[in-house]
Amino acid sequence: MNFEQPMSDATKLKFTGERFTPECVREMAYEHWHRYAWAATHVAGNRVLDAACGEGYGSYLLSQSASRVFGIDLSEETIAHASARYKSQSLEFVQGDVTDLPLENGSIDTVVSFETLEHLSTQDEMLGEFRRVLQPEGCLLISSPDRATYSDATGYDNPFHVRELYRQEFEDLLAKHFPAYRLFGQKLMFVSALWPLEGRGSALVHTDFGGRVEHGDTPLFPPLYFLAVASADERHLPDCSKLSLYSDINESVYKHYNDEIRNHIRAGHLLAERDAEIERLKAELEQAG
Repeated sequence: MNFEQPMSDATKLKFTGERFTPECVREMAYEHWHRYAWAATHVAGNRVLDAACGEGYGSYLLSQSASRVFGIDLSEETIAHASARYKSQSLEFVQGDVTDLPLENGSIDTVVSFETLEHLSTQDEMLGEFRRVLQPEGCLLISSPDRATYSDATGYDNPFHVRELYRQEFEDLLAKHFPAYRLFGQKLMFVSALWPLEGRGSALVHTDFGGRVEHGDTPLFPPLYFLAVASADERHLPDCSKLSLYSDINESVYKHYNDEIRNHIRAGHLLAERDAEIERLKAELEQAG
């Protein structure tokens, strides 16, 4: 799938840290774009709800393969921006609350909700609304950070997150509304990796750079985010069993890494030159004294 951002005179949405914008680069871009690119492969011909759509870039991407996409967000300003920036006959942006969706019962084939759950305390109500608007054969694609790795392990406190969930809490919430679900993990490397947490099928090689190499079906490290595919019945779940890797054609993260390495080497050379100059000046002072 080729995705080209439409040209528009619409003002770019200011990045505040609360919601992702397409102007963001490197790590954050990998994580957010990967989720929507992954979702786009599972919504062909579907009626899709992009819940808490934010800036609108993801809704637009989904609209390239879906039959109809409704991007819904609580912010009236954000919806106005998205409507002005992204134009598609199969796309509509609507102001609304994810806990009280302006959609009919059973009117949606796929609900997409990425990085929304942790921003709400009314998580149960949101999942209930997703189940209500989905048809019986419908599917939910949802993501949320793993509190254990996103916050606990790093000591990071995201001021925009109201309630982050541990894995078991996430699974318990899903199971309450969607008896059938499969869990995936996502973490940024030089690519964004998305893999099934249960089952086999991927071929991965790990090394600690100390001569030890291990082969396995899943990465050896814990995911930073959970994604889930959920439905009312196991039969309606799409086949998402394969490892998914996402990168951009310009390899921006790797380029940034190389730039930092070059800057580090350059700084080292400058320090060496400075030290040499200091030693030369010391020698001259000693001779003059």
